Amino acid sequence: MLSLSFLCVIAFFAGLVDAAVGGGGLIQIPGLFSALPNVAPATVFGTNKLASAVGTLSAARSYLRRVRLPWRLVLPTTVAAFVFSFVGAQVVSLIPKGVIRPTVLVLLVIMAAYTLWKKDFGKLHKPVEIGRREMAIGLAIGCAIGFYDGLFGPGTGSFLMFLFIRFFAFDFLHASAAAKVVNLTTNVAALLSFAIGGHVLLAYALPMAAANMAGAMVGTRLAMKKGAGFVRVLFLLLTSVLICKLGWDLLQG
Repeated sequence: MLSLSFLCVIAFFAGLVDAAVGGGGLIQIPGLFSALPNVAPATVFGTNKLASAVGTLSAARSYLRRVRLPWRLVLPTTVAAFVFSFVGAQVVSLIPKGVIRPTVLVLLVIMAAYTLWKKDFGKLHKPVEIGRREMAIGLAIGCAIGFYDGLFGPGTGSFLMFLFIRFFAFDFLHASAAAKVVNLTTNVAALLSFAIGGHVLLAYALPMAAANMAGAMVGTRLAMKKGAGFVRVLFLLLTSVLICKLGWDLLQG
């Protein structure tokens, strides 16, 4: 009972952070490993995905009530991400994590440096006109990020936000909303893969999902109230945490 209460508190804060800027898994997954030390890693990840998917659904719905997105771009990106997330989850055992971590670390450093260097990056919402080129870029983003999320995962929301700003001139608020829609489908695809293997503890996942959803509602309201500048600061903080975590993991071997 104590471990479930602890996990629900963790899930609430994970949902809050994830709704605003992504990265809730950085809070929720270590919490699950700490509270359930004897549970197989695949079951930890599956339980996390169910709670995260419900929170992301809540955040996406809240954003979409207030933010207009170019569905001609977002929808194909979302479909591609769903398909390739499922593929990534299926081949996860074939690719060594030692190859992925250094690459992701370098990309995160570049992304953070670029955001810091361009002071107005993501502050103004001046979306480009959506043509064939933009749709092709969106499909490529969906395929690449979907595959990455199914395969490895950390930083998926941050990568999506950065790419929506860089290639389509979204501000951080609209980029966060678009990232939630895409990330929801990658979560569902990975969850399907875990559920097929029986790797979801419903007794923990369902209460955590409710707590994650409550946190997501608070996080979305904070982001909407404070605006793109607030989300930009959170984005840089989260990216810095990701860089430190991956760097530490590499040093530890």
